Amino acid sequence: MKKIVFVLTGGIAEYKVIELIRNEMKLGNDVRVAMTEMATKFVTPLTFSTLTNHDVLTDFENHTNKPVAHVELADWADLIVIAPATANFMSKMAMGLADDFASTMVLASHASKLVIPAMNVNMWNNPATQRNVNILVQDGIKVMEPDDGLLAEGYSGKGRFPENESIIRKINKQLESGSKLSGKHILVTAGGTREPIDSVRFIGNRSSGKMGFAIAKAAYNQGAYVTLISGPTKLPAIPGVKTIFIQTVDDLQNAINENIKQADALVMAAAVSDYRVATVADHKLKKSEFDGTMQLQLVENPDVLANLEHPDNLKFVVGFAAESENLLANGQTKLKKKHVDMIVANDISKSDTGFDSDDNAVTLIRPELKPEVIKKQSKKLIAQRIIDIISDQL
Repeated sequence: MKKIVFVLTGGIAEYKVIELIRNEMKLGNDVRVAMTEMATKFVTPLTFSTLTNHDVLTDFENHTNKPVAHVELADWADLIVIAPATANFMSKMAMGLADDFASTMVLASHASKLVIPAMNVNMWNNPATQRNVNILVQDGIKVMEPDDGLLAEGYSGKGRFPENESIIRKINKQLESGSKLSGKHILVTAGGTREPIDSVRFIGNRSSGKMGFAIAKAAYNQGAYVTLISGPTKLPAIPGVKTIFIQTVDDLQNAINENIKQADALVMAAAVSDYRVATVADHKLKKSEFDGTMQLQLVENPDVLANLEHPDNLKFVVGFAAESENLLANGQTKLKKKHVDMIVANDISKSDTGFDSDDNAVTLIRPELKPEVIKKQSKKLIAQRIIDIISDQL
């Protein structure tokens, strides 16, 4: 049995959700309903409370005895279906607004989300609405395109609430994919390492950690238990994901060794320093200590990925290759040398992708398979593709 929250926003298509909820309950799912104030003008909350045998949650004033009711419902859900979704509510979701019970609950939930828009064709085609749709998709939220047909205002075009049969198929598919990694442990590394020179300076790189964090979040959203090992980063922690912060390559190696025995898959997205200083000064080095030139003796760091322990439970290992030239050839060489199941090769020569960018362009290289080229798109979408591949292998 799956737990579904239907969020109803103000629209004439609301009456169609009655049958949709009834069908989901026949499939054995537990359904609860939250409504915006405008939604209550079209169909009364009593209709849905009678149908589901649960109180319908509408606004904070009605739940003063349970001041965190929105959080409880957010944590309870396996899937949140916003249907019908108005342009206004989609805009709230895209901007992260939380000004009523429904929007606050949606923002507070880590559950999988499905948005089913229904609106005037001109509103749907408006650039502002399409921007909001793109933002939602980049955030990992599924948006079901409306159907073409006759609309309530007399218009004809795209904006019609989809047929219930197609919505049910979409819901069931999302419920299945949302828990594909349930019971699995995914270990992810992210960010760059720092090798100290003295008590102040270090050797580092430009990695922001965005790719690794996106992968960790995508795995968590598919039901996995996720451990994230990260170098220093400005990114906020991911709620529900165990995060271990490290500095050096030795720190990274130790953290991996402590967690690898429980992992079903490892994604090495961290940018690891190839070299470290042979002797680290225990104080801040002064210019006066040198005659215009400071020379550092560097020694090679151990290859974390090549020396990786492979316990029996570890079924899939992903490595990353940041390349400025010969992307495919270098990626294929690393695939063999590192003994991994997939290399994510990304071209760092372009200024609008790669390090510190929200976007990336990568080639996924696997043994015996044609390389999969992913042109520039958000790191969140690339992360989802990587996790989809991993889930198919576990």
